[in-house]
Amino acid sequence: MASVYSVSQVNAYIKNMFLQDFALSRISVRGEVSNCKYHTSGHIYFTLKDGNSAIPAVMFAGNRGGLSFELREGQQVVAAGSIDVYERDGRYQLYAKKITLDGTGDLFLRFQKLRDELEEMGMFAREYKQPIPRYARTVGIVTASTGAAIRDIMNIAKRRNPYVQLVLCPALVQGEQAKYSIVRGIETLDQLGLDVMIVGRGGGSIEDLWAFNEEMVARAIFNCRTPVISAVGHETDVTIADYVADLRAPTPSAAAELAIFDYQQFEEQVRFGRERLERAMARTLEQKKFQTRDLEYRLKLRHPERQLNEKRQFLADAQDRLETLMETRLERSRHRLALLAGRLSGLSPLEKLKSGYGFVTDGDGRRLKSVFQVKKGDPFHVYLADGKLTGTVTELTPGGAGAEEG
Repeated sequence: MASVYSVSQVNAYIKNMFLQDFALSRISVRGEVSNCKYHTSGHIYFTLKDGNSAIPAVMFAGNRGGLSFELREGQQVVAAGSIDVYERDGRYQLYAKKITLDGTGDLFLRFQKLRDELEEMGMFAREYKQPIPRYARTVGIVTASTGAAIRDIMNIAKRRNPYVQLVLCPALVQGEQAKYSIVRGIETLDQLGLDVMIVGRGGGSIEDLWAFNEEMVARAIFNCRTPVISAVGHETDVTIADYVADLRAPTPSAAAELAIFDYQQFEEQVRFGRERLERAMARTLEQKKFQTRDLEYRLKLRHPERQLNEKRQFLADAQDRLETLMETRLERSRHRLALLAGRLSGLSPLEKLKSGYGFVTDGDGRRLKSVFQVKKGDPFHVYLADGKLTGTVTELTPGGAGAEEG
């Protein structure tokens, strides 16, 4: 009976066969890109196909350095790498390490080399970009006189603003002589003092658009005193002219939209601005009227006669308050004086004498408060309410006021 193998064993065996095949370990495959997906991990999954067959392919994030452009559906490319078996699914696929556009690899290398050189020179720097005028009246155009680009620009100009003057300088936009023709067109229109210039053409292959990747065209745009809008190919097409120009438009139609302002919208803005200005003027006028009335009222309040009357009234009120205050203080002082007079009268020796008391002093006029202050034979004086008695001490009897009665 024949041997039976597991699926894993079969896939491992086939994988080993692929690994031993030298041709499959270093191979370049030409085909059209389809089912292209950029994974969040950075890997790129896609399929290469031709008229008869297709092969799945993947470029891992670590190999993205071998891709100098954005991989898109429908591109004809040459993918270099190895073909191996993915054991889990039992299918083989191309593991790409480098991808170039088929037939245009040299052009892309030239494009990348010139782009890096001009960028290093500072020709792409934002500091050199001129602003695009918002309300251009004259627009220069450097493109083919019979191409779709000029027709699109003319149609958009007619729709947006029929008053804008378009100045066309016909130029070759494809072929060996195209770069010279484009440079002459830019230099010719730059001498006319136009408001803005559109330089471009419709879509095409990289070979068709190559004139706009030439260094002399880039320098002509950089040296142009007129603001330049580049409009080369479709939205996904990028040329050296786009980097150097003051503004890049994805298509010639978009360039016309950017260069030519919408006259109806402009009229609407003017009308809206006039209405806003009129409303603002009306509000300002009303505010000034109110301020005038307020100043007039304040002037009346500050009239000299009114101020004088107020001062007179204030003076009269102050006088009344002062008289009342003085009368009040005077009455208080009188009452206090009466109280002090009463207290003083109660303390007066004369009042005591009138009540039957006497004031006794020794011969020298010193007040006697004790019998021990004198001795027999000393003179003394007794002062009464109606006169003075003078005598001599004949006897001393110590003791209180009622000592004799005791």
